[in-house]
Amino acid sequence: MFYNTIQGTNLSPLYSSMATQVVSFFSISTIFFLATCASFVNGGGPQFTYVGQTGPNKWGSLNSTFSACSKGKLQSPVNIVKSKCVTGRHLEPLDIEYNVVVNATLVDNLFNVAMNYDGNAGAFRLNGKNYSLVQMHWHSPSEHQIDGKRLDAELHLVHKAVDGEISVIAVLYRYGHPDPLLSKIQSKLEQLNAVHSSSNKQAQVTIGTITTKQIRKHSRKYYRYVGSFSTPPCTEGVIWNILGKVRSISREQVKELKAPLIFGCKRNARPAQPLNGRKIEMYDDVMTH
Repeated sequence: MFYNTIQGTNLSPLYSSMATQVVSFFSISTIFFLATCASFVNGGGPQFTYVGQTGPNKWGSLNSTFSACSKGKLQSPVNIVKSKCVTGRHLEPLDIEYNVVVNATLVDNLFNVAMNYDGNAGAFRLNGKNYSLVQMHWHSPSEHQIDGKRLDAELHLVHKAVDGEISVIAVLYRYGHPDPLLSKIQSKLEQLNAVHSSSNKQAQVTIGTITTKQIRKHSRKYYRYVGSFSTPPCTEGVIWNILGKVRSISREQVKELKAPLIFGCKRNARPAQPLNGRKIEMYDDVMTH
């Protein structure tokens, strides 16, 4: 099991006791490498899917390294019930800086489409600590629910601090106008699908330089809790920040994100997991001023 420490992070007393359960860490590149390798069978298709005997309810029994998927108590995603959220008066605005030009690669993992960055892609500050953006990937429909309802898509912006701590910023989408970032890489998505169609295996396409300012990130409200990766091996100790502002994405863009995925992963959203006593904190700059 590959855990990341969140000890020493100035988290709310509401869940600081949970954070102390997570006691060691690997580098983000090591975690992603091991997680991806463990997720595939002999270099073929993914070991897990979102349906049937390899679906979310079975993940914990598919591989010994996936045990947290069934035994973990800090799992993600969750259902965010607004009326039960606790106002986090100690929380601060998300200080996000993504205005960076960086080389990027589009990757078809067969269970999701991801964008990996080569070098500094921007960062955000959490409790005085910098978390660097290292990877982003998409799910559709959304994994996190708001008052029991899924939205149409969700973007996960995965960040790593120097000490190995992991924090994810999640952006929720509903159908509407095209998303600017996806519009920028539309031709690359089409190319990725073409490569997938010819091989039906993991594929990647070099994007070249991209400006991360295309990621719309401003939000005056967000929700925070301690959870896990939402795909196997379901590593716990991840600090989640779900933006309150819902963005817009077109149906065609979601279709393009689903195109390279295998059949059992076309709807790549894990069901909401039990909170097990966790509290979800909410930051709203209207309420804190």
